Amino acid sequence: MFSLLALAALVALGPDKPSTAEADANEAKHLKNIRQVTTGFAKAGEGYFSPDGKAIIFQAAQPGETDYQIYTLSLATGAKPRLVSTGKGKCTCSYFHPDGTSILFASTHLDAGKPGEKGASPAYSRSDRYRWDFDAAMDIFKADLDGSNLVRLTDTPGYDAEGSYSPDGKEIIFTSFRDGNAEIYIMDADGKNPRRITDKKGYDGGPFFSPDGKKIIYRSDRKENDLLQLYINTPDGKNERVLTTNDAVNWGPYFYPDSRHIVYSTSLHGHQNYEVYWMDTETGKLERITYREGFDGLPVFNKDGKKMMWTSKGRAADNTSQLFIADFEIDLAKTAAR
Repeated sequence: MFSLLALAALVALGPDKPSTAEADANEAKHLKNIRQVTTGFAKAGEGYFSPDGKAIIFQAAQPGETDYQIYTLSLATGAKPRLVSTGKGKCTCSYFHPDGTSILFASTHLDAGKPGEKGASPAYSRSDRYRWDFDAAMDIFKADLDGSNLVRLTDTPGYDAEGSYSPDGKEIIFTSFRDGNAEIYIMDADGKNPRRITDKKGYDGGPFFSPDGKKIIYRSDRKENDLLQLYINTPDGKNERVLTTNDAVNWGPYFYPDSRHIVYSTSLHGHQNYEVYWMDTETGKLERITYREGFDGLPVFNKDGKKMMWTSKGRAADNTSQLFIADFEIDLAKTAAR
């Protein structure tokens, strides 16, 4: 999961900027039938599929608003988004339980209307160029699919968010500032027995389990240089390995169903032009997936890997950030050969 990055002092696009026709042709190698699935929001993004693939959950802000709330949306024709958070405070990082009967998200609604108690200034900022608004009042909640029966799962000083479930639904992996530094934690699904997985200087965040439950993946800025790199580990935290070592922001990693490959977003082509890449985590081989000018990031798969959803700014007619879904095609044998 992630807290939406405010990218200031943007740099120019790289020299490899393709035309729209070239971009579409390149994307057609892996993405078919691209369609926009959210409309009418001032901004929408970070969406995840329900276990049966028939609905999505995401964060969005209505016109005139700046803070996100959480919505669900059936992918059936003509369906309308449904607000499932409280409508108060600000929200981020939603997710479906693997059994499809409940949802998870982070919210500050308990602190809404109480200025000065915990503060909303960024908890992380290396420089004016990158700022994350990590509100200290942010905590993780679970609820029924319609947002009812809200249960608070974290109650510690500092930001708790970026949560997602293990494949069996018994654990939640998340990011917390509870010990003064942004680290990865795993707790039981009821919020009990939290244990710290990472213990390194820098911001570790956006964690996910692999579909087989044997690995976790996340991003970190260990060098404290405004650059995020990707790391893979085991759930006990004993086998960390770096996946990217470049002069770019690499973030939003998400596993393909085979638990070996991932997709993620990178600023390799400029901070105005984040693109989605595919990686073999065992060999390090890369393949570019998106080519359109603008932001393409936060890619995720449905359960069988046949559809990819991501957040894009530049594709929508009104130039807002919205969610897009495409049929995803990959030949693993050919990809390995390349």
